[in-house]
Amino acid sequence: METANHHLMQTYARLPVSFTRGVGAWLWDTEGNRYLDALGGISVAALGHSHPQVAAAVSEQAHTLMHTSNLYEIPLQRRLAERLCAVAGMDRAFFCNSGAEANEAAIKLARLWGHRKGVERPAILVMDGAFHGRTLATLTATGNRKVHAGFEPLVSGFKRVPFNDLDSIRQVSRSDQEVVAVLVEPIQGEGGINIPDAGYLAGLRQICDQSGWLLMIDEIQTGMCRTGRWFAYQHEDVVPDVVTVAKALGNGVPIGACMASGAAADVLGPGSHGSTFGGNPLACRAALAVIEVMHAGDGLAARAAELGLRILRNMRQRLAERGSVLSIRGRGLMMAVQTHRPCAKLVSIALQHGLLINVTAGDVVRLLPPLILADDEADLLVDRLLESLSQFESQPA
Repeated sequence: METANHHLMQTYARLPVSFTRGVGAWLWDTEGNRYLDALGGISVAALGHSHPQVAAAVSEQAHTLMHTSNLYEIPLQRRLAERLCAVAGMDRAFFCNSGAEANEAAIKLARLWGHRKGVERPAILVMDGAFHGRTLATLTATGNRKVHAGFEPLVSGFKRVPFNDLDSIRQVSRSDQEVVAVLVEPIQGEGGINIPDAGYLAGLRQICDQSGWLLMIDEIQTGMCRTGRWFAYQHEDVVPDVVTVAKALGNGVPIGACMASGAAADVLGPGSHGSTFGGNPLACRAALAVIEVMHAGDGLAARAAELGLRILRNMRQRLAERGSVLSIRGRGLMMAVQTHRPCAKLVSIALQHGLLINVTAGDVVRLLPPLILADDEADLLVDRLLESLSQFESQPA
């Protein structure tokens, strides 16, 4: 065990690099080396690092009022709820500190909804390959046995079906009286940037309406303009009953939200849920600044769509003949390069080339660069990824 990490629980296999500052899409390490950040803190730094408008808002708020508690009115929280619900098409919001907490709120909302309908043991339908968090309930909802191992007994009340398979959900709707909600990612992130067929979310909406279920969409990774719309469900003009968001909402300041529309917006009441830090003035001020920046000009959603097409087109043209590449896919600035063999080594190789990437699902390079990426930076991203792939291909399997 390294001396520097002696007092840290060893929950992360960290890379041998430490960053001291960041500007835009770039990070600098302790040795002064510069890296192009194509991961964005796992979809968090959507506005890049040290964004001046967000930094100014956080600084001013830190000098004014950081925290009271939800025992009192918080005007910034009310303003944020109004702005966020407006772009999401929702009615009400509950604020917390993370994506996992936002999904916990959604799970509690669904169970309370089910009990009020007279369902004794309400269940939530979840998907194979999903990722919803690491608390016990969200861990159970996650469709990956590897992350379950060692944490049994898991939480009851979840039923699993294949992702992107409406027929399997229709079959459940005809035979299962316990299901009260569906929880789904519009694009599976940790599962490997799995993009469902067109019409999948609209089909889920139809099934939920026919069955009296809540449609709950996890936009923790996809939300906040990442895929070319404010939220990925908006590509199909679907309005969910519940939507969760976090990651990019605070651009690094921890904040999450569980939003609801229609009857679902009235399920949680005083005493049914809460958070000590959730929606405090500092976090809300940061999120308001993020929304303002994303709204400015033609909007960062449109820019993400444009940049995503540029990068995907560039990668497809230049990687078409690579024997190591199985597929290239994405929507907006949520992209993947899938290789023919496990490629975890690519993370360290790319680091040597000054590029920060991530490998998920064993053989998928995940790219989640900041939405403020310039055209030349987008091209450089592809250049450095190709250099890294060339080195990877030269190494034995």
